[in-house]
Amino acid sequence: MFLWFLGTSLLTVFFVFTDPRFDYRLLLVGSVLPDLIDVPFGQARWAHSLTVAVGALALVMLATAGRKPIRRLLLGLPIGMLLHLVWDGAFASTRVFWWPFSGSWGDVRVMSLDRGWLNVPMEIAGAVMLWYSWGRFGLSDAERRRRFVRHGLLGDTRPPVV
Repeated sequence: MFLWFLGTSLLTVFFVFTDPRFDYRLLLVGSVLPDLIDVPFGQARWAHSLTVAVGALALVMLATAGRKPIRRLLLGLPIGMLLHLVWDGAFASTRVFWWPFSGSWGDVRVMSLDRGWLNVPMEIAGAVMLWYSWGRFGLSDAERRRRFVRHGLLGDTRPPVV
């Protein structure tokens, strides 16, 4: 399940942060990263833990102190990871969500695999959100698509000066 996380994360950050210079590329990677890490095991493990997502955020903040352009790029990854936890409902499994403070994560299935057919309407909703975003941000225009791919920007903004 990918479209659900991509669509919800993209629109959440766009409408909550309203920062025209936010780089969305690593946000989208971070929004699917916990499942990319844990799905091969079939079990929700450390990638679905709040500790890991907050740790990634702290690492980015400490490593990029005073360096705005690289921070703007890298912040998207932990923000995407945090949004994945929210939109996945990871908080429903306290053993995984609060790992390592709750002990072992046990044998909890990855939420995306555990939902079964409920994933179908969620993926459709994600596709609708991405379709809306395509039109909202004018990504049918080649220049806007190029600006998104090169700089991660959406909307009527110029690339940042590095």
